[in-house]
Amino acid sequence: MISGSIKARQIYLIFLTSLLLTACGRSKKVDVSHIDISVKIERFDHDLDAMRTKPMIAQAAYMEKKYGAFYPDYMERIVQAGTTRDTNYLKTLRDILSSQAYRDLKHDVDSVYFNMDTPNEQVTDAFRHIKYYFPQKKLPKVYAYFSGFQAQTSIGDGYFAIGLDMFLGADSRFYPALTETLPHYITRRFTPGNIAPRVVEGIAREDMFPESDQDKSLLSRMVYNGKILYFMDMVLPDVADSTKIGYTTKQIKWCNDFKSQIWGYFLEENLLYESDYEKIQKYIGEAPFTPGLGEKNEAAPRLALWTGWQIVRQYMDKHPEVTLPQLMAEKDAQKILNDSKYRPK
Repeated sequence: MISGSIKARQIYLIFLTSLLLTACGRSKKVDVSHIDISVKIERFDHDLDAMRTKPMIAQAAYMEKKYGAFYPDYMERIVQAGTTRDTNYLKTLRDILSSQAYRDLKHDVDSVYFNMDTPNEQVTDAFRHIKYYFPQKKLPKVYAYFSGFQAQTSIGDGYFAIGLDMFLGADSRFYPALTETLPHYITRRFTPGNIAPRVVEGIAREDMFPESDQDKSLLSRMVYNGKILYFMDMVLPDVADSTKIGYTTKQIKWCNDFKSQIWGYFLEENLLYESDYEKIQKYIGEAPFTPGLGEKNEAAPRLALWTGWQIVRQYMDKHPEVTLPQLMAEKDAQKILNDSKYRPK
C-alpha cells in the first residue's frame, strides 16, 4: 500500500570505461543475460487518452482492471479528480482531456516517446541486476503516465510509475515556465537517459531500503545515501556517476579535485554527528551549489551524499568479502566509516 501521498522523486551518459570500474575494485560487471526478466513499460497515458474516443465508463473499467492500484492512485493523487468509487471524477477527467494544454503535452510526449524500446531495455537490464543480487525480490510492474509536472516517479502497491512529462529533455519548451517550483538545475536532469536511474533509485529508497527514522546525524545520512548510490553502481554499471547523483560532469570533477578539503571541512566544523536539520540541510538537500565552499559558487551540492558514496565505495573496496545484500543490511554507519579508513588526499 502507499503510505501517505504518492512518493515523488525529482531525481545516459556512459561511464568512462569498464576498465576504470574494475580497476578500482567495484562494480565488476556480472552476466545477467540468463535472468528471465523482460520489462514492458505499459502506456497508461495512451489508455487514458482513449477515453476521448471510447465510452468513458467502459474504458475506466478496463483501466481499473489492467492497472490495479495505480488507477485510483492516479485519479485521486495525481489528477486530483476525486475518488473512483463513483463516476463524478470522470467529469474532471473529461475537462482535462479536452484542454489545449493536455493536447500540447501529449504531442510532445509522443514525439519523444513514440516507442519505449530504449527505456524498456534499460529498465530490463536494471531489473535483471536487482534479481541477480536479490533473487527473492518481487519487482513491480512499470507504467508510464503524465503527471502534470507533479511527480517524476510514483511508487505504490505492486507498481512503479514514470511521469514521462518530466523526462522530455532539458530543452523542453514546458520547463522554463516551471522555474519557480522546478529550477533549471533540476530540470536539466529531466532527460530520457534518467528514466532507468530514477526507477532504480526510487525502488531502492522507497521500497527495498527505506531510511530509518532513528538516527538522523549527518554521518548516518551520509552512509545511508552512500549505500543507495553504491547500490546504483552495482545495478546500473554503465551509467555515469554524474547521472546517478544528478551532478554535471564539472561538479563531479570539482568533488574529485577537492575531496580532501570537503572531508576536512566536515571534520573541522564538527558536522558528522550533528542532527540539527537546519544545520546540515545545505549538505544534503537539492541546490545549485553548496554555499560557503569553493569559489564563484562552483561547489557541487549535496556534498554529504557524495562523500557518503566515497566512504561506502572505499569500504567495499577494502572488504571484497562483503556482498551487496550484506552492505545494504548493515545499519552501523560508524562501523562502515571506521572500516573504510576514509582519509582522502
